[in-house]
Amino acid sequence: MKALLSFLAVIVLILIATLGVDVANLHFLFGIIIPYLAFVMFVGGFVYRVLKWGRSPVPFRIPTTCGQQKSLPWIKQAKIENPTTSLGVVVRMASEIFFFRSLFRNTKTELRVGADGPKLSYGSAKWLWVGSLVFHWSFLIIIVRHLRFFLEPVPYFVQIADSIDGMLQIGLPPIYLTDLFFLLAVTFLFLRRIVIPQVKYISLAADYFPLFMIMSIAISGMLMRYYYRIDIVAVKELALGLVQLHPVIPAGIGAIFYIHLFLICTLFAYFPTSKLMHMGGIFLSPTRNMKNNNRMVRHINPWNPELEYHTYEHYEDEFREKMKKAGIPVEKE
Repeated sequence: MKALLSFLAVIVLILIATLGVDVANLHFLFGIIIPYLAFVMFVGGFVYRVLKWGRSPVPFRIPTTCGQQKSLPWIKQAKIENPTTSLGVVVRMASEIFFFRSLFRNTKTELRVGADGPKLSYGSAKWLWVGSLVFHWSFLIIIVRHLRFFLEPVPYFVQIADSIDGMLQIGLPPIYLTDLFFLLAVTFLFLRRIVIPQVKYISLAADYFPLFMIMSIAISGMLMRYYYRIDIVAVKELALGLVQLHPVIPAGIGAIFYIHLFLICTLFAYFPTSKLMHMGGIFLSPTRNMKNNNRMVRHINPWNPELEYHTYEHYEDEFREKMKKAGIPVEKE
């Protein structure tokens, strides 16, 4: 039911864009107003969430480690898994961001029933790591390729990425490798949520909706490239106009483009309020971005307020005479 509701929500968005362009002729709304509004919501929401997380107090150093801490000279330290220097933290964060180092160690737990009764077994599960790696890297390369619509002249690194991605030229236009990998990866992530019972049980509509949105964006983009041929020059004219703050609506852009653009804008606007914000949250995770040097450096909580302590000496000065009358011993006469 959760997956079905999310799927229907995406279908409604597609119908809104189709009717808005083909029936109501709201090209200005879907081509200019909504992209600008989505960009403002994305940047504003992203900055707000990051600043809110940045203001959260972290009174203790709580890095999550799985290696040997720096100790005696003859004990080898795990400098990446248990860093005590800034360089170690940078390397650990980079390996996490670019290669999903912690996800590589992902394990699956199964309850197997044998002759001796049920036993809990653990095994390696690398498919999630492979799928996530392919998904995120393909997504990044696709975004880099799309920069050719927003920049003039097109940077050299964008041309290189475009030529390498389309090196398997099977017909015209060339088929991009990342298009295929991206669609396969997002399909795998979706099937994983509905096939594995444990994952299906904990999945929410907020988990399915981004997957359907990203899947629909990928499919509409591939349809534009390989089936519904659109005017690329007009698309670049619209994109450059949006970037240069002189937007125009060229003629001859089909409805499939506005559907694709509207889905992207919806995803951008939804991004700061969703779990997709892990893109920014990974940099602010105290379990990852801190050095584990508690045994070498004394850490004082900067948020501790200045308190006035009422010591026993002050207490005795205040009640000395009454304590004497009550027969209570005092330190000073």
